[in-house]
Amino acid sequence: MTVTADEVTDAGAAQVDWPHIAREMADDLATDAVEREQAGKAPLDEVVRLRESGLLTVLAPAEHGGGGKDWRTAYTVVRTVAAADGAIGHLLGNHYFLSFSARFFAGPTRAARIERESTEGQWFWGGGIASHEPPLILTPTSRGYLLNGFQRYATGVGIADRLVVRATKYGTGEPLAVLVDPVRSGVVSGSGEDTFGQRLAAGGGVEFDSVPVAADDVLGSLSPDEGVLSPFASLAAPTARLVSVQFCLGVAEGLLAEVREYGRGMRSSWQPFSPQPWPDSPPQDPHALTAYGEFAVVARAASALAEQAVDALVRGLAQGEDVDDEECAEIAILASVAESAASRAAQEITTRALDVIGADAATARHGFDRFWRNARTHTLREPVAHRLREVGDYFLNGAHPPFTLPA
Repeated sequence: MTVTADEVTDAGAAQVDWPHIAREMADDLATDAVEREQAGKAPLDEVVRLRESGLLTVLAPAEHGGGGKDWRTAYTVVRTVAAADGAIGHLLGNHYFLSFSARFFAGPTRAARIERESTEGQWFWGGGIASHEPPLILTPTSRGYLLNGFQRYATGVGIADRLVVRATKYGTGEPLAVLVDPVRSGVVSGSGEDTFGQRLAAGGGVEFDSVPVAADDVLGSLSPDEGVLSPFASLAAPTARLVSVQFCLGVAEGLLAEVREYGRGMRSSWQPFSPQPWPDSPPQDPHALTAYGEFAVVARAASALAEQAVDALVRGLAQGEDVDDEECAEIAILASVAESAASRAAQEITTRALDVIGADAATARHGFDRFWRNARTHTLREPVAHRLREVGDYFLNGAHPPFTLPA
């Protein structure tokens, strides 16, 4: 299904069933997910599919031709797509966050201009503004700035229409979010990162060699120092963490759906061998049933925590600049709790569900391993130990979590 900007405007953004479109997209991606993942090519065709579906502009204001929806809808879309293809769900989630970043860090006028241009041009956004990246250097000039340095990891390398990166202002050391057109001279995208998972996330390094940046394309500060960011801007961190949550839940639920269908017709790996054919009745092996029960509990518990965090975030975003520090801290903690639970659920389910299938799970044609590899690659970049420490400090001491953006 293709949704054009005119159709969204004429019919009213509220009339478009974005979750249904996401399910259609997921069904489309699922048809050749194993083959595409094993080929590991740059996801140019997949981005075209997302663009044609209209899903890239779900968060953009309706008056600009976008979907006009809130993050609850965007998270549903990410989770649905990730269940079919984790790497593409990861790409889409990062696109949503980065394309929304001007609302957090730039003024309303500039944010509106950027979102209008993005919607009209159907931009796909990539990059990354995580705090652990080596800083790029932004040097002031008479015409704006020059950007120099190497970013080790950015999503959408070589396929994004716009990049948002983190740079340090020369002379002050202030970290800034910077919007870059990747076709500008001096932007050199490296080859995709050689990882065992997330092969279709188009992640890799980017070099910036005296890239000109207009003053208007410096979105704003990313400083964690107290009083620099408004409470509303600090909501960028839990917003990004809940993208990670939806990715993890989508991957876990996607594998569960596949092994459930497979397991209904096959003998459990724990079932003693018998020359008798598998009965027509549903599988009754107690070990397998217990394992699937545990998976369902873990997934639903993580999902419930995610819903609680999403509800709190959507309420906070709706308040705009009226949201206060205490509310932001509570939202950030809820997001950290949800991320910890979702990360553990993804790791446990994508590992143990294969045990239920047994040796046949290693067969390449099934592609079950891609779920584990995608989840593990992601969770290695986002260890939950930091989130647990923040939750513990808040619980014991009432300490507000620091402003840190995930990879």
